[in-house]
Amino acid sequence: MSEAIPADAGRGTILVLNGPNLNLLGTREPEKYGTATLADVEQLARDAAAAHGLDVECFQSNHEGALVDAIHAARGKALGIVLNAGAYTHTSVAIRDAISAVQLPTVEVHITNVHAREAFRHHSYLSDISKAVIAGAGILGYRFAVEYLAELHAGQD
Repeated sequence: MSEAIPADAGRGTILVLNGPNLNLLGTREPEKYGTATLADVEQLARDAAAAHGLDVECFQSNHEGALVDAIHAARGKALGIVLNAGAYTHTSVAIRDAISAVQLPTVEVHITNVHAREAFRHHSYLSDISKAVIAGAGILGYRFAVEYLAELHAGQD
């Protein structure tokens, strides 16, 4: 995991941003989230990007402000964002405002199908400002999100 997006991250870079508790992947409720770790997710995203000649920068934080800072840092440096905001999906106007402010295409990702879970998980502050939403595909959702952003970047929407 990186602590911030490097200043030299180019326009061929996708930011993969993970929110609270995703650092516990592989051990947190494996019956819901599987046994893949965050490192596995990050490698899957890197491999998907490399197949399109792109790079990935990964960042995870349990802190809302750190996620907002990472989104801001991506402005002008990344071609898009893959965002699993975790529980902040359902609570954070700050993350929503940051995504709106940087004007980068964003794909909202959820490992589980949030619409088949508790009612409070059915609302997202991010979905209506995201280019796409991928939920319930497990960690493959990250690969799909990277591939979607790569296609957008290539002009094949």
